[in-house]
Amino acid sequence: MLVSLRRDRFNLSLPAIQAGLLALSLRGTSRWETLGTLALLLLTALFGWWRSIRHARLILDTPTSRVASAAQGYVELRGRGQPLAGLPVLSPLNGLPVLWYRLQTFHKQSDGKWRHERTDESEASFLLEDGSGSCAVDPEGAEMLIGRRDVVERGDTRYVQWCLLPHDRLYVLGEFTTLGSVAPDFDSAAQVRDLLADWKRDHKTLLQRFDTDGDGQIDLREWELARAQARREVDARVREVLAAPEAHLLRAPADGRLFLISDLDPGRIGRRYRLWAAFHLAAFLASAAALAWFSSAPLR
Repeated sequence: MLVSLRRDRFNLSLPAIQAGLLALSLRGTSRWETLGTLALLLLTALFGWWRSIRHARLILDTPTSRVASAAQGYVELRGRGQPLAGLPVLSPLNGLPVLWYRLQTFHKQSDGKWRHERTDESEASFLLEDGSGSCAVDPEGAEMLIGRRDVVERGDTRYVQWCLLPHDRLYVLGEFTTLGSVAPDFDSAAQVRDLLADWKRDHKTLLQRFDTDGDGQIDLREWELARAQARREVDARVREVLAAPEAHLLRAPADGRLFLISDLDPGRIGRRYRLWAAFHLAAFLASAAALAWFSSAPLR
């Protein structure tokens, strides 16, 4: 069973909103009220279609990268989940080690219905390993599509847990960055200029370092000495970064694109979004037809 969490609730809540708008349009007390609610219904359907198609294309069209050779930026990775070194993440339901969990707690009411009380979710990062290397995955802000769901009842309390376990197959779509590396667009000349600008703001220290003749001024020769020193310091920083071990991280894209973590087949997820797109398109066409009919209908 496909369980959707976090932002994918949008596709579950939008039909309810559309049903409410449809009910309002049918009960509209005036022509303009009916037209207004139909227009809102059309816009929500159009947005739902665009969002679902966009997500489906990202999932189905983004090629799978290897950790060792992945480009910096938006990538798709597949591999096995592993915990980070240090204290393990333990499930609050059964105390077993997990990579990630989301636990919902419900309490049984006197009428027999279950009322949601709280939701607990882990925030710790974990590793994805694909044979070429390992990448830390920060789940903050991710859309979690998780198939493993456990339900436990203890007296009048029900616990529903979704979780990822060590060695689970993972599919991740997000922003890949390598910490401890020099970015491809690193501009040494710009770094030298910025460093010199910082030195100029502290004029006293600049004179102490480069005013070799002690006249209280930085002449052309002394300024060239400062530029040469700035270049040496920038080069030293680059060498230090290149010598440090690289650490790969996958996180939420800064531009708001889909950040997805799942233990399901991406083809299945992509097809699911296409079905949602078809539903929203049908709702759009129906609302457009209704809006056109009400707009052209004679006033009563």
